[in-house]
Amino acid sequence: MPQPQQERFRFPALNRQELALIAVTMVWGGTFLAVQTALTASGPLFFVALRFAMAALLAALLSCKVLRGLTLREILAGSSIGVCIFFGYALQTYGLQTISSSKSAFITAMYVPMVPLLQWCVLKRPPSLMSWIGVALAFTGLVLLTGPDAGALELGKGELLTLIGALSIAAEIILISRYAGTVDSRRVTVVQLACTSLLALLGMPLTGESVPPFSWLLVGIATALGLASALIQLTMNWAQKSVSPTRATVIYAGEPVWAGIIGRLAGERLPGLALLGGVLIVAGVIVSELKLPGKKAGRIKNRK
Repeated sequence: MPQPQQERFRFPALNRQELALIAVTMVWGGTFLAVQTALTASGPLFFVALRFAMAALLAALLSCKVLRGLTLREILAGSSIGVCIFFGYALQTYGLQTISSSKSAFITAMYVPMVPLLQWCVLKRPPSLMSWIGVALAFTGLVLLTGPDAGALELGKGELLTLIGALSIAAEIILISRYAGTVDSRRVTVVQLACTSLLALLGMPLTGESVPPFSWLLVGIATALGLASALIQLTMNWAQKSVSPTRATVIYAGEPVWAGIIGRLAGERLPGLALLGGVLIVAGVIVSELKLPGKKAGRIKNRK
């Protein structure tokens, strides 16, 4: 009697959307150190304005054929998302003036477990058990990451600004989920990028920030990150329509890991407990998106 063949465990194959998300996540990881380098030649708001002006221009060129159909709803959607992106990136950029790119990336990753808490406060949707576990892991990681010599929660100015920026990114995710499927993602991407740049320019006089002297370093980084931002937004808006929430979140969780690797190569060193804190934050990101048996998967999260 023939013996039944034993099934072999196989990892799920990656489709092109998931490979695209892995690529943009690697790019994200490198943006933290790039921004920190650009801040040697520019103030935070001017850099954000220049970066997103480049991104908006490039996105508009890539989407020029569909921009004529821009609707009022898409303008409102893009503007509201743009406000969240502005605060997220502006605060993150301010934070990078005083903290390392690796630490900034790990704190920014807190936006994922923040989403269910924000939904609870705003939309009255209580978090799931796994979301609570993810929040607990991420908060423990934050304590280890940000304390003096790591190990006691003490948020400095840079850490606090970055954490508030992560909250703004969480709000961006909720807005993207709200409008997904009812607007053209390409047109909304152009609006949100342009809105972010405009808000940064308008904020410069309020903060007393002036236009910096011309710098090829600044132009080069802003152009490169502008292209990256445009491609990231377009790629994510396209890929998140078919990638499951859990798989997407596991991919996104690699962002601070890539940032840590790049920061390490650039000479950054985090204490051992701080590295453990980063690991716990990444674990919290993944766990917060896992679902118990019988539960339906949540919405796919988006970023930057």
